[in-house]
Amino acid sequence: MLGLIGKKVGMTQIFDANGKVMPVTVIKAGPCHVICKRTIEENGYDAVQLGYEEVIAKKVSNPMQGHFKKHNSPLFRTVREFRPSFDQVSSDIEIGSTLTADYFTADEYVTVVGNSKGRGFAGVVKRHKFAGFEQSHGVHESYRGGGSIGQCAQPSRVFKGVKMAGHMGNARTSIKHLRIVKVDIENGLIMVKGAIPGHRNTLVLIHKEQ
Repeated sequence: MLGLIGKKVGMTQIFDANGKVMPVTVIKAGPCHVICKRTIEENGYDAVQLGYEEVIAKKVSNPMQGHFKKHNSPLFRTVREFRPSFDQVSSDIEIGSTLTADYFTADEYVTVVGNSKGRGFAGVVKRHKFAGFEQSHGVHESYRGGGSIGQCAQPSRVFKGVKMAGHMGNARTSIKHLRIVKVDIENGLIMVKGAIPGHRNTLVLIHKEQ
């Protein structure tokens, strides 16, 4: 799916045509520079490589500087590839061009990919929505515990995948079928209905849906 690289600005609310309030997430979409294209003949797959946030040379590794120099491109902090779907074509996107928020239109549907907020080490009540134990009938010191996790003498081990306490969040998350409510071309912003992963200034990938 073709799309753009952007950053989450935050959430707000707007009113639709019927005067009904609607929660929206504001995303700074682009500008993204088209560095190069991947082709089946040369690379084994079709893709468009985009660069986001131009930086100075000392903030880019030597191998990446060589890559940018090879394609006569400025240096960028973030580089991502977008693969077109079977019904999308990338031939209309020229190498060296810049893609901005006008790549999207209102009432279009997109998929937003980003890292969810990190919650650190969390117990089973917060992480897996366990109910915990009633504070009665002999229960003490473990009101928010996970209960039994293992087997008896046979097979005498804990199976893989048992819901337990552990690291929560900070994982790659995709939210599909989000409708673009408004596009602000002048400021390079798009507003999608609902929430997207991550905190403010989280890097996100905005994929077009077909």
